[in-house]
This record gives sequence, structure tokens and C-alpha cells, in this order.
Amino acid sequence: MVKRQFPRPAEILDLMKFKKPELDGKKRRLDQALTIYDLRDIAKRRTPKAAFDYTDGAAEGELSLARARQAFEDVEFSPRILRPATDVDTSSTILGGPAAYPFAIAPAGFTRLMQTEGEIAGASAAGAAGIPFTLSTLGTTSIEDVKAANPHGRNWFQLYVMRNRDISYGLVERAAAAGFDTLHFTVDTPVAGARLRDKRNGFSIPPQLTLGTIVNAIPRPWWWFDFLTTPKLEFASLSTTGGTVGELLDAAMDPTISFDDLDIIREMWPGKIVIKGVQNVEDAKTLASLGVDGIVLSNHGGRQLDRAPIPFHLLPEVVREVGGDVEIGIDTGIMNGADIVASVALGAKFTMIGRAYLYGLMAGGRAGVDRAIEILTGEIVRTMKLLGASSLAELEPAHVTQLERLTPRAR
Repeated sequence: MVKRQFPRPAEILDLMKFKKPELDGKKRRLDQALTIYDLRDIAKRRTPKAAFDYTDGAAEGELSLARARQAFEDVEFSPRILRPATDVDTSSTILGGPAAYPFAIAPAGFTRLMQTEGEIAGASAAGAAGIPFTLSTLGTTSIEDVKAANPHGRNWFQLYVMRNRDISYGLVERAAAAGFDTLHFTVDTPVAGARLRDKRNGFSIPPQLTLGTIVNAIPRPWWWFDFLTTPKLEFASLSTTGGTVGELLDAAMDPTISFDDLDIIREMWPGKIVIKGVQNVEDAKTLASLGVDGIVLSNHGGRQLDRAPIPFHLLPEVVREVGGDVEIGIDTGIMNGADIVASVALGAKFTMIGRAYLYGLMAGGRAGVDRAIEILTGEIVRTMKLLGASSLAELEPAHVTQLERLTPRAR
């Protein structure tokens, strides 16, 4: 028989520990976000549909994005037992410079439209975390202002080679003068992909007010207040900001871009050069033979060619072929620190996060980006400890099995 007794007030009080209420609404909602998907939910509630869908969406049927995310979810880890990993070293040397973690913030266009702090929030948060920040050619903050926001951290610049080559050359010179250490030469955007959410939303820069736009904005007055009371959107490269996103991209991109353009940019750029948007092994081998410093396996976040190759599936073969000659990065679909760990285990030197940080930005500005980085870094450390790896160097292909969901049919 269990011995019964009258409850003792002191014991009851000891069990009833009330949490101190958090009066700061932003901090309260960000603290409640435990995953990047939680930040996405907050971002969706707080951001007008057109701006949110521009960030969240991809091309056509959005198959490339869905497949990329599924590939990471189809990872099976193989942990090693009885290997203490109490102190985990996540630091690395990436493209000749230090990084506290094996990921960088990816370039994103029109960032201040998502949340008014835009690239300033991303760059300053990246600097505080010790990871690189990448500014897009279509960024809404100037090269010089990004440098001012992240004066002691690493800044990278993503370059579109535009129809007017002089504009692109001028951006290269400005980024070099501002001390950006790496140039991401982007090769997967000869034309703009068909981003159907944007077309259905009538998404344009600046936003075009319709009855639907106004109705959607009514429960989000803070976004409009920020948009209307902060400096006008400005782009790093375009002299005009009028028109739909597709029209702007088509004006900026050039389908005639070639290896000759790469040669010219390499002559101009004094730092490391990375080719972003590589999607097959043969192109990776060609670029390695040309002596580039790095490549990024990417299908542009699924925003260009739908049904494009899955970067994470390409990674092992590309590493086998050229991993000893160039540093290999990967993006598209990363939503968890475990995705980053799996990529490093299969040979990626670094990864890049785009939507994951933008969800944080929309959820809470700079504090939201900090929270996104905090979530990802916490997941990296916890995954490594559970795998029994105390440093990035201890991660190896044997730690990861890529479960097969989509397998090519024999020809």
C-alpha cells in the first residue's frame, strides 16, 4: 500500500514555479520559435502575402524546392558510440578566411521589402555570429552600407553579369574597394524563372496597391508603417525600380553570358572567386580545370529551372571528382542544422542559407535573424554531439546515408 499524507504547502509551492512573464512581444514570439519552420509560421502571419510568397515561393510547380528539402529529410545518420563530444568545435577555414560555423548567409534580392532592416540585419547578425554574409546584386542596401554594418566580419558579393556589362564591372570594383573577400559569379540565371506565385500576386517593385493588397495588409499595419517611414528602396545595380520582378530580372540578366565573361571578371577581382549555380559533374570538372577557388552546387533555391538537379544528391559525386581541387559549397533546401552537418559529412566545405534566415528577418528583423542563426547553430552542435563528432574534420561520409526516394530510370 502507498502511504498517504496530507499535502504540505511548502512542497506544493516548491513544485509550482511560475515562469516570469516576458513583456517584450517580439522577444516572446521569437523565443517560442524552436525551429526554422516556426519562424516561417511567424513570418507568414506578419508579412503581406506578396512579399512573403516572393521569399517562400519557387518556380512553376515548385518541384525543385520540394525535392531539395525532401532530400535532406531523407538522410539517415549513423552515430558512433562511446566517443565523447562534450566540447564541439564548429569552426572552419572557408575560402581563405575564418568561419565560426560551416555556413554563410546566401544572397537574396529585394530584402528590405521583406522587412525594413533588410541586409543590414543580415550582415550585422552574420558578423556577430562569425559567419560570412553575401550581398546580392539585387540587394536593397549598398555595398558600402553593408560593409559599415559588418565592418570586421566577412562580406561576400554575388554578381549577375548584366546586359550592360559596365554596371556589373562597376559593382565588382566597388565590392573590391569595400574589402569584400569573395565574389560569387552566378551562372544559373540567363533568364528569370517562372515564379508563378509572384505573377498571381501581381508582385512588383514598388508594390502595386490593389483591393486584395489592401485587404491583406489590414492586419499587418506594422509592415506598411515600416515600409512607408523608412528610406525608399534602392537597388545595388538597377537604375530603375519599376516593373514586375520578372521584368526587372530579365532586364538585368543576359542569356549570352559565357566563359569569356568569367575570364574578364577573374581579371578584375582580387579575391577568391566562386561559381554559383553549378548543377552537374561535368561543369564542376570544367571549372576546377580553370582554377576557380570554389563552386556552389545550387539550383537557385528552386527559383529558376523547375525539375532541376537536387544539389544534395549531386554532392558526393562532385566531391569525388573535384573535391581535392576546389572548395565545394551547397545551398537549396536547408532548413535545419542537421542538413548542414550532413552536407559537411559528405564533403561540402560550406553551406549557404537563404530562406532560413529570411524567415527570421520577416519574423523579427535583426533579432529574428539572430534567432534563426541560434536555432541552426544549436542544431549543428547537438547533431554533432549525437554523432560522436567533436569537430567538423571528424564528420565523414560514413555518418550519412542518402535514402533513395527518386532514382533515375535506366536508359
